[in-house]
Amino acid sequence: MRTDDDSWDITESVGATAIGVAAIRAYETSREDALFHDPYAAKLVAAVGSEGWNAMMSGALSRRSISDGDYQAWSMGNVLVARTVYFDEYFAAAVRAGIRQIVILAAGLDARAYRLEWPSDTRIFELDQPKVLAFKARALADGEPAADRREVPVDLRQDWPKALLDKGFEPDQPTAWLAEGLLRYLPGHAQTQLLEHVVELSAPGSRMAINLGTGSGDPADEFRERRRKVMADAGLKLDLEDLFYPWEGREDPRSWFAMHRWLVTEGDPVALLEDRGRAVPEAVRAGMTQHILMTATKPRGDDTL
Repeated sequence: MRTDDDSWDITESVGATAIGVAAIRAYETSREDALFHDPYAAKLVAAVGSEGWNAMMSGALSRRSISDGDYQAWSMGNVLVARTVYFDEYFAAAVRAGIRQIVILAAGLDARAYRLEWPSDTRIFELDQPKVLAFKARALADGEPAADRREVPVDLRQDWPKALLDKGFEPDQPTAWLAEGLLRYLPGHAQTQLLEHVVELSAPGSRMAINLGTGSGDPADEFRERRRKVMADAGLKLDLEDLFYPWEGREDPRSWFAMHRWLVTEGDPVALLEDRGRAVPEAVRAGMTQHILMTATKPRGDDTL
């Protein structure tokens, strides 16, 4: 059961979800028709030393008592692939717009500082629990970031703006923020507080990218039990919904940013995959449409609302 002051390392609670994301990115990278390439994902999963996570990374779990389509549904594979493509393109657009300050909130095992192309003067701040960042540093010790990567070990429910500023963040410079796979792991009030901090720290021209499941697409109890059993058989004890805070009492970030006079654009995860030639199983299409992909941009003086 989650509490407002709980903590974790990479192998437990919310930390373990980062391994699952890396495993799916590694699996996607291994496909002949891969929509992105993350050569660091497999290394991060292997560093955990878990047969279960290695099985997910190789796609072997899809052959354990469930169909391929069902596997894609319970693993959120389609959503994770779509959001990875969306956010990779988001950062590419930010760089083209001249933004050189990047903040990844709850960075987990995100390897974008290593695998994407960045101008040499880019600074990338990665915020997460100290134990999570320490694990990633060990696993990627022989890697070389493509930009000035700065770790900010902090709990996002605490005073993370001070920790970020102490690492050299410049609030007068436009920033590209990312909250990937984060907001449902925060209580509603903590989500609002985090977004308020982002607005306060953002210079004109800054942008914020977010994904968030609305709750209406959460799986039924029967489906959750089937997924739980498959994972348990592989030695993995993880139930995403047990880690989520409820959607109720939470503000929709699309309307929240619009209310703060940021320009909001949305992405469609189903269309994003299909436009790139990736078929989306009918069984997961409805759930994907309940998943928010969005970018909010703080207008400059010459922008119009």
